[in-house]
Amino acid sequence: MSEVPDPEVVELATKIFDLARQGRTEALVAYVDAGVPADLTNDRGDSLVMLAAYHGHAGTVKALLARGAEADRVNDRGQTPLAGAVFKGGTDVIKVLLEGGADPSAGTPSAVDTARMFDKKDLLELFGVN
Repeated sequence: MSEVPDPEVVELATKIFDLARQGRTEALVAYVDAGVPADLTNDRGDSLVMLAAYHGHAGTVKALLARGAEADRVNDRGQTPLAGAVFKGGTDVIKVLLEGGADPSAGTPSAVDTARMFDKKDLLELFGVN
């Protein structure tokens, strides 16, 4: 017998993931500071950091990392927030993730692989690779 999730919990989780996507840092960190895990993930394994990074919200990413979120947490497809930011072209987010300890070679495809795929030489240089 599988447990049916409480609709109120699902609604709250949806709201929290939306805050990450929208870059509403103040509201999001209020939930994290109140006890929501900084590494909360959705049904696809996307963390709050992944959603904020993919949608270009460097300030939100920085605030989550400061609260203990993992910079390299992979989703169910093996992707990291850094690779997502490289794909989207978010230089500010990329720098925040690197400052937060993200590994450019983590994940599949990695941020390095993604930068190579799109011929982003400036990012390869930033990652210290050719």
